[in-house]
Amino acid sequence: MNKLKKAPKHISKFTKKPPKQQTKTSLNEEPKHFMRQTISTIYKTLKSSSWEQAQHQLSKLPIKWDSFTINQILKTHPPMDKAWLFFNWVSSNSPNFKHDQYTYTTMMDIFGEANRVSSMKYLFNQMQLKGIRIDAVTYTTLLHWVSRNGDVNEASRVWSEMKDKGFTPSVVSYTAYMKVLFDNGKVVEGGEVYKEMIRDGVAPNCVTYTVLMEFLVGSGKYEETLEIFSKMQEAGVKPDKAACNILIEKCCKAREMRMINRILQYMKENGLVLRYPVFMQAFQTFEVTGESNILLKQVNPHISLEDSSMEPIIDNVTDKSFTLDTGLLLLLLKKQNLLAVDNLLVGLTGQHAILDSLTISAIIEVNCDRSRPEGALSALEYSVKMGISLERTAYLVLIGILIRSNIFEKVVEIVKENIKAGYALGLYTAALLIYRLGRARRPTCAAKFFSLLPDDQRGTATYTALVSVYFSAGAADKAVKIFQNMQKKGNHPSLGTYNVLIGGLEKSSRFSEAEIFRKAKMSLLKNGCFPDTEAAFDRNICDLLFSSELVPREINSER
Repeated sequence: MNKLKKAPKHISKFTKKPPKQQTKTSLNEEPKHFMRQTISTIYKTLKSSSWEQAQHQLSKLPIKWDSFTINQILKTHPPMDKAWLFFNWVSSNSPNFKHDQYTYTTMMDIFGEANRVSSMKYLFNQMQLKGIRIDAVTYTTLLHWVSRNGDVNEASRVWSEMKDKGFTPSVVSYTAYMKVLFDNGKVVEGGEVYKEMIRDGVAPNCVTYTVLMEFLVGSGKYEETLEIFSKMQEAGVKPDKAACNILIEKCCKAREMRMINRILQYMKENGLVLRYPVFMQAFQTFEVTGESNILLKQVNPHISLEDSSMEPIIDNVTDKSFTLDTGLLLLLLKKQNLLAVDNLLVGLTGQHAILDSLTISAIIEVNCDRSRPEGALSALEYSVKMGISLERTAYLVLIGILIRSNIFEKVVEIVKENIKAGYALGLYTAALLIYRLGRARRPTCAAKFFSLLPDDQRGTATYTALVSVYFSAGAADKAVKIFQNMQKKGNHPSLGTYNVLIGGLEKSSRFSEAEIFRKAKMSLLKNGCFPDTEAAFDRNICDLLFSSELVPREINSER
């Protein structure tokens, strides 16, 4: 291993801040405070409101949209769909503004984090087509997420292209490329990249060392790992919480107790803690090996009150037929003791005790955040039995985790409860959900979902989403019939609609029909459409969802 070098301060974000003009007022704290508040308000709006509501509120803000402001908003990482809608909205509603390398790169980062690699590449291609400056940070963003996606060939291509263009790789670039090489068994190549990094004077950071140690632990080279663990500290780079969690998780699988205890001792001395799943894995490893877990508990006092210690409280409450208050449930939520929460909700259901909407919504959101759909559904079942309407965000996060967990049969039920509670999904959310059900090959669920929508949300976007569902299911006749029904209802097709029709019909080898719709699309491009605002908004939603580059390519790759 080469001599470890002291790492300089390193900015962990991929995207750089665009240059901000210095003015007299920018030196004043009051305008800075105003902008921080404004950016925070916009983030909350994008996160919690439907796009229709968010768009209305955004249009009323008394601010000038510039690259710096928009980049800061995107860096708060609002939900991906809202970020993309905002990205397009701001350029179409601000004639004097054009997206630059900073806003494009940040939007690429958002797509990459959401595993929408094809969408990220689309934005990169748009930058090239529009002549927008591309720098090392843009390439690093692309390389990082391509690497995280495990595409070693594409990562190698991006790496070569970046160097051919004359850009100097950063420590983030080197680290991302090394990881994808190590993860794909290209050990020699990964070692060469590390040596090149040292030769070029790029100092490794904590993530670089973590990648090296993770590879060494996976190869059973524990002594070498501990050597790096010590020498990186001598070089001025302290292992962080993420590094310690990764190493302990790896060591638990190999039951390498000496290294586990060494890292735990370091964590104790530096005030670091384990994530709950890693703690439980370590706890089980100590149980299996028969070693003392005192050090493990000392490092993680925040999760020392786990299931076994909460059982006497539950039993005591049950014995006394005592109605549990909100405070106890919130305490258990804070302690992340979700199994106890599940049991308490069962007891409350039997006692017909009614909790408030905020508490039940919090239980659902915490369970979803911890990837426990069964716990979230249990809380939903309680709310339905007790006649409690949840907060809007609770319904949305529950729908999201069920789709990610492939539990589609419950989605329609939750949508019913959402509508019953008086919440509108919004055109974009409704169309996106139908599209996701289609990707999962659930045309029946998608049709039921569509039937629940009020008339004002059965527009071009949602009809087009349903058309895409049937094409994905291989039912081209049904897809065309849905399109015809859409026209009968007075909903005009948009460019996105034609993209879906052309792609679906061509996949079904119905080329003559596809050609008819291609001509209709060209006519629409030439003549324009929809003077009224509502139709224009519906069309924009449809086009954003079913852009010829962003969505159909993903639909086709699913087949």
